[in-house]
Amino acid sequence: MLFQRTIRRPVTLNGIGLHTGEDVRITLLPAPAGTGIIFRVGHEGDAGDRGRAVGAAEIKAVSENVGDTSYATSLVRSDGGRCARVQTVEHLLAALAGLGVDNLYVELSGAEVPIMDGSARPFVDALQGAGLQTLSVRRRYIKVVKPVTVHDGDKIATLLPSPVPRITCRIDFNHPLIMDEEISIDLDAASFDRELADARTFGFLRDIEMLEKAGLAKGASLDNAVVVGEEHILNPGGLRYPDEFVRHKALDLIGDLSLSGMPLIAHAVVDKSGHRLNQLLVRRLLSEKDSWIVLEGEPMLSEASLAAAV
Repeated sequence: MLFQRTIRRPVTLNGIGLHTGEDVRITLLPAPAGTGIIFRVGHEGDAGDRGRAVGAAEIKAVSENVGDTSYATSLVRSDGGRCARVQTVEHLLAALAGLGVDNLYVELSGAEVPIMDGSARPFVDALQGAGLQTLSVRRRYIKVVKPVTVHDGDKIATLLPSPVPRITCRIDFNHPLIMDEEISIDLDAASFDRELADARTFGFLRDIEMLEKAGLAKGASLDNAVVVGEEHILNPGGLRYPDEFVRHKALDLIGDLSLSGMPLIAHAVVDKSGHRLNQLLVRRLLSEKDSWIVLEGEPMLSEASLAAAV
């Protein structure tokens, strides 16, 4: 895709916050080229209003605004003594990155993106239903030219040079139902839609009491998460993919990596993926400026052209 994209018309969804348990209305609106993804939290205007939402605080979806990464990715921004926050942004961001949507206003009635069915599918369907609009400004990419690696205990994540966007994600929860899963996939809109968009978030039955004590997962149910018992999956319909767990981790990874601010051309290899590890990787990448270059318009370079650019 040479040019930036947004959506053709506004679309509104309603759902519940996974952690807050609150009902949330979310409206996705077209935005001009160069806007990026802007969350407007605490929207009090009419759905579909293209102007600045009345009473809303704006937070741009970039790494410098990432706050808490426990159990979800949150964005935080302080403005004149006022602190705005929105949590559980990763599934929507994954849908936007997967479909190649660069610019969007996201208006929220509450401080959490609704969990919907626990996957990116409702957002993908909403975006496709709204229609994708190509803009006249060329897209800019971050192309990794030197490996970037971070460690977090026994977890490791690396970005490697690659001619195309690619992810390899591995997990091992030392649980009879989640053992040594791995997925490796070249990323484009079709592969995201087919292989990852339907993968749901998941949690362990044994952790429910701990989450409740922490004030989390107030909106969780079998309708929006896969619940893993000691010996079986509690959801009546079972899994959507045999390896749905690692596919969802890959989905989260895509959403988190989009917080670099531009689409990445790299091979992301992540062992024991999690939101904290993903953000450590993004911040290390952005700090190591000799490890990447910015390309405009055409993401594919010949080896000779790449060598000259470096």
